[in-house]
Amino acid sequence: MHLSTDIGTWLAAFLTLCAFSFLYKDNPFYKFAEHLFVGVSAGYYIVLNYWTVIRPNLEMPLIRAFHGTGVNADRTGLFAAELGDYRGWLLVPGLLGVLLFTRLVGGKVGWLSRWPLAVIIGVYAGIKTTGFAQGDFVAQVQASIQPVVQQTPGATFSMIVFTVGLISALLFFFFSREHKGALGVASRTGMYFLMIGFGAGYGFTVMSRISLLIGRLQFLLENWLGFH
Repeated sequence: MHLSTDIGTWLAAFLTLCAFSFLYKDNPFYKFAEHLFVGVSAGYYIVLNYWTVIRPNLEMPLIRAFHGTGVNADRTGLFAAELGDYRGWLLVPGLLGVLLFTRLVGGKVGWLSRWPLAVIIGVYAGIKTTGFAQGDFVAQVQASIQPVVQQTPGATFSMIVFTVGLISALLFFFFSREHKGALGVASRTGMYFLMIGFGAGYGFTVMSRISLLIGRLQFLLENWLGFH
């Protein structure tokens, strides 16, 4: 056993133990670690978003635009917009971003934050709808129309199970008829497949959390206490 002499390791170990203290009961040490984590995370992401989003996509293009040139120096004028070079038009999203902070003021100007929120939600929903449709829905449809008979018996068996699970799970959500007879059997089979899928997803989540716990315990035992 060789205790670490690094002050950073001691600080990390102290905060880790503060977080673990919640296993006993809620206490000031846990609240301190919780508030510190939330505050540092918020500050980090604010700085990160400024340097990776606001400055390159809003601040610098506007500075170049007000000096007479934009991203494309061959085009002059404050509003000489083209793809990737929107110049003065960036004042519009900049203004909407500022209006978001009127919610913090409240009173008679708080309602102004609804306009940028509406734009954000509408644009985000439109972009994500097409993105998820191509990345999830279309990919799942393509994967579900593969030939049942594969090159190996194991792959063929897996494809048969997949096909049965797919069809029965879809029939589970078919509510135009009462689930009796063959439809009832198929819907119950689909329910079992759904439960297995949800259980596997939950188990994967638990395993990922346990891996984080193991990592913290290894840090305490090896990096802090010096057990090897």
